[in-house]
Amino acid sequence: MSDLPFRCAGPVTLVGNGPFSAEMLAEAQTIAPDLIAADRGAHRLAVLRKTARAVIGDMDSLPDPAAFDDGRTRVIHLAEQDTTDFEKCLYATEAPFYLGVGFTGGRIDHTLAVFHAMLRYPSKPVVLVGEDEAMALAPAGRLLRLRLRPGARVSIFPLLPVTGGPSRGLAWPLDGLRLAPGERVGTSNEAAHPLVEMKFDAPGALVMVERPFLAALVHAVAAPPPG
Repeated sequence: MSDLPFRCAGPVTLVGNGPFSAEMLAEAQTIAPDLIAADRGAHRLAVLRKTARAVIGDMDSLPDPAAFDDGRTRVIHLAEQDTTDFEKCLYATEAPFYLGVGFTGGRIDHTLAVFHAMLRYPSKPVVLVGEDEAMALAPAGRLLRLRLRPGARVSIFPLLPVTGGPSRGLAWPLDGLRLAPGERVGTSNEAAHPLVEMKFDAPGALVMVERPFLAALVHAVAAPPPG
């Protein structure tokens, strides 16, 4: 479509059809107020009496997409079947960063496809909001700084092979540690200091923190790199 990408001046909360509560959505909107629904996520928003700026997807699970095209919401029908609705939302929009609600906690294959899309678009920071945790990909080659509580869980799962660079404030340092699927993972680490720092040499390190530290994770991955 020639009028894409759909541009948003501020951060966006993407809403899927997976499990999420009104509380989770409200928490995400305190950081990223604008809503964009991925296909049937529009129905979930309607139940909560929320209005999306756009509904994006192949519309295979939304019975009446035209019902949402009311002048306040733009319906963007992308018929191609090579990508998921979440990935369509990423490539069809431009925003400073994204929060994702309703993309974890349901079908595992759907969640894995979300991780796949995040890897494909590393220049578009995404923080996923789950029932118990928040998660995001660490920017490659950049120091990730997290303000946490000592003892708070910090898990790192390598979606691709990565090597940890200098780290600070973790109970188990990552310096020089190679992480890779099927080889070694970094789950159930924890903060030993209020400031945790870590760096990875390549894209692919999925960082997970407890949900109360959502804002800290957003600041770490979405803040512009130091000048």
